[in-house]
Amino acid sequence: MRLLVVGAGSMGRWFGRTVDADLAFADANPDAAVAAADELGGRAVPLDGDEQFDVVCLAVPMDLAAEAVEANAHRAERGMCDVTGSMSKPVAAMREHLPDRERLSLHPLFAPVNAPGNVACVVDESGPLGDALLDDVSAAGNTVFETTPEEHDTAMETVQAAAHAAVLSFGLAADDVRAEFTTPISAALDELVSAVTSGNPRVYADIQSSFGDGTDRVADAARDLAMADDETFADLYRRVAHRDDETDNHEPAE
Repeated sequence: MRLLVVGAGSMGRWFGRTVDADLAFADANPDAAVAAADELGGRAVPLDGDEQFDVVCLAVPMDLAAEAVEANAHRAERGMCDVTGSMSKPVAAMREHLPDRERLSLHPLFAPVNAPGNVACVVDESGPLGDALLDDVSAAGNTVFETTPEEHDTAMETVQAAAHAAVLSFGLAADDVRAEFTTPISAALDELVSAVTSGNPRVYADIQSSFGDGTDRVADAARDLAMADDETFADLYRRVAHRDDETDNHEPAE
């Protein structure tokens, strides 16, 4: 399989490393494409070239996904996939610009350094090349599960936008305190803050822009807690405690 990966960052390199293909990389930064090709045994090609490949994989920022589909559709002889992290917009763009070719959207739900893990998958138009790519992703130890663009993007409002907003909000609100005052919960939150802030702020900004309803819900929930009287606070607490049909017999965690 002749595979072009558009986007030579960490996710593009993860995909190139994971699948079995003759690799080429293109990137807005030509040096990044060269570095990825040297690392993984492929070659670098111009971002605006016309050379065609069996499959084109888009590993670009989420806000550029639909644009990248249109710009690279002519280079994909048999199919296109993306690992951009959103699904509704790239899948819609692939349907428009590649109506007669294989179409696949993947979202690895982890940073590449934490691979393997869960990979959300939309097989919008199946075929042998997409099947081969999915087999390679699974063979690398990942758990691939099918979803829809709508289900995926709605879930990302919670598991990405809301989660990141809650963690970063704690980081912004927290004061420096002596280590002796640390509790199990505050220590866990400190670890989460460190994990989130060790990444690329552009990635997290893209998530907030794409799935911002989750962030708004976190802000609304924090406001409700801040304004609640004792009885209302207890009701809100119980609502969370019973979310998964748990009992109300929780002991204090600290």
